[in-house]
Amino acid sequence: MAAFIDLVARSLSDEARSEFDRRVDEQAARLTDALRAGRLDSPGFGLGIELEAYAIDEDGRLARVPDAVFESRCEKELGVHNVELHTDPSPFDGEGIAAQAAALRRDYRTVQRAAERAGLEIVLDAMWTTPPPEGSDDYLTDGDESEGMTVAENMTPSPRYCAIDNDVLQRTGGSITLSVPGLERAFPSILFESLASSIQPHVQVPDVDAFPRYYNTALRTLGPVLALATNSPLLPPDLYDIDDPHRLLEDTYHELRVPVFEQSINRAWEKVRFPDGIESATDTVDRLVDDPTCAPFLREWLADGDRETFEDRFWELDHKRGTYWRWLRAVIGGQPVDRGDRWSIRLEYRPLPTQPTIAENVGFQLLVAGLVRGLCVANHPLPALEQDAAERSFYGAVEDGIDADLAWVTADGDRTTDSAEIYEELFEFARRGLREQGVSSDAIEGYLTPLEARWSERTTPSRWKLDRVADHLEAGERFDDAVSEMQTEYIRRAGTDDPIVEWS
Repeated sequence: MAAFIDLVARSLSDEARSEFDRRVDEQAARLTDALRAGRLDSPGFGLGIELEAYAIDEDGRLARVPDAVFESRCEKELGVHNVELHTDPSPFDGEGIAAQAAALRRDYRTVQRAAERAGLEIVLDAMWTTPPPEGSDDYLTDGDESEGMTVAENMTPSPRYCAIDNDVLQRTGGSITLSVPGLERAFPSILFESLASSIQPHVQVPDVDAFPRYYNTALRTLGPVLALATNSPLLPPDLYDIDDPHRLLEDTYHELRVPVFEQSINRAWEKVRFPDGIESATDTVDRLVDDPTCAPFLREWLADGDRETFEDRFWELDHKRGTYWRWLRAVIGGQPVDRGDRWSIRLEYRPLPTQPTIAENVGFQLLVAGLVRGLCVANHPLPALEQDAAERSFYGAVEDGIDADLAWVTADGDRTTDSAEIYEELFEFARRGLREQGVSSDAIEGYLTPLEARWSERTTPSRWKLDRVADHLEAGERFDDAVSEMQTEYIRRAGTDDPIVEWS
């Protein structure tokens, strides 16, 4: 523990921050030169995805993931109950999509089997609501002070996470308030962020000069796409202090993970937010450099050897990107899909919650990639949508889900707030983008039709959850029991691999 705390203390020192920022500035200048020289161009479009989930025990309660599970095909995340799966990049074409789906499904099954050997189950869900045995409040607040540093008991024991936590806490007076419908509560760490799980589709763009158009287009799709995906309308019931659960169901947000993540960090800096558009790919580097530095680390503290990968040449800059928490961000570096001696630039699409099934998670990966590709190849005027309108559309989706007031510019250049018109174009251009990349009609319809049905039937995971809880309340059940019954049914139905629109 002494070495752990020493590393956290070094991260938070003025000397480390000064040296880190110096290296970031130097590496950013070199990376900007590489962008301008075409070093980030790559042979073709590529795809990848990250998927977060959490573990429950045999009684359906939140559970800690033992180390043996991480010897399979997953990695650790902020909470000790979290796992993260990710795919290697594949070409954005029919074979690449099949490879993405197969890899994600294989890895999920491998991790699930490892969890079962420990008496656990891995759940594809965006927010846990069944507390661990000690209760949600004790779980999220348990921790110690060690040499002036807060160490959250149920946070993954990573110096990086602990340093981020303490850097935020030093700027917020030692506590962080979460304020959402039904809850106003100060927490002693950022661990309440681990209530939520998400997916992040990645789309590699081969042409650096074209990247701003893809970025600015993707930015304006965040609201409509998120409205189809919402899956975190409720916190664990034992965190609420409410008199009228029916009122809570009316007032709660459809995507609580957005305010949970934003408020866990933004009490210190406004780092988790809807981003601005860009004019050139180099803007993404400038924005990263200008972002407040959080929990800096130096390469020699953690990295070994003298490798010549991108991550080692730009180690501190890449580390800083890990705390650049915009809902859409550029990721510069990493192997292009041909794995040649080049780097790449890609979109990381960050606002989407984890979906109930592997097929639906892959479906959103394809929806995002196909939509952005289709809009750009058609030279669609969506980037003309005003920044503030796109931002209001996004936060409208956070609060109201599929019923949100959305904003769009049609192919004819007309502004519209008609959701029927928006979703007609959204799926039209998503299909066009997938066809442009050689994806078969069968694959397109297999993945997109269930998502399109969410719009036509006004059914999303968050809507389903709220309706089920309301049904249990109407049957006379207590709020805690109603949420528990809903969560048990959600887990059972997700395990069948049927899409949410087929859940009755």
